[in-house]
Amino acid sequence: MSCWMPGCPALSMCRGLAALPITCLERAKDLKTRLGILLHKPELGHKTGSSSKLQLGSSRRDSSREVLEWRESFDQLLKSKSGVNAFHTFLKTEFSEENLDFWLACEDFKKTRSKTKLASKANRIFEEFVQSEAPREVNIDHETREITRKNLSGATSACFNEAQAKTRTLMEKDSYPRFLKSASYQDMTKQAAGRGTSKRV
Repeated sequence: MSCWMPGCPALSMCRGLAALPITCLERAKDLKTRLGILLHKPELGHKTGSSSKLQLGSSRRDSSREVLEWRESFDQLLKSKSGVNAFHTFLKTEFSEENLDFWLACEDFKKTRSKTKLASKANRIFEEFVQSEAPREVNIDHETREITRKNLSGATSACFNEAQAKTRTLMEKDSYPRFLKSASYQDMTKQAAGRGTSKRV
């Protein structure tokens, strides 16, 4: 993770200090997420979710029922391609889309059959998302990071299972409830309900 808050003496030492307590890094990520939310609140004059409206509102293939099903459970959202797209657009406004990208990369990784490709893909995913100070580092604890590192020595389709599960839980408990309350999703549900009413008339 790169240090992004100017003037913070603790964070300015993060780069290159592997011994820095993991709680500092987790706190920094939490602050980054919170700052992203504040920057994108409608009352601060920023319109959020406009791209997701274009992406989903204009797609006739999205059934009204499907959009409404996304609020039933996080699983329902992840099963829907358009739901994943809408959630990804929302996560971008919070600067935390790496969590979903990692989860999707793990899902794709599990489908790999070639042992040679499995090993190279595993290393690529680890370097991009899991290792300390990775370009798109996901917010997992040190123990899970180390377990995943050890799993790479004999890469199997299950080597990211624990890290993927931790990231999924984080999204389900943290980002998903905010997505359901977001203006963009509320607009989608209103449009879906409107389409459902017009069909019945």
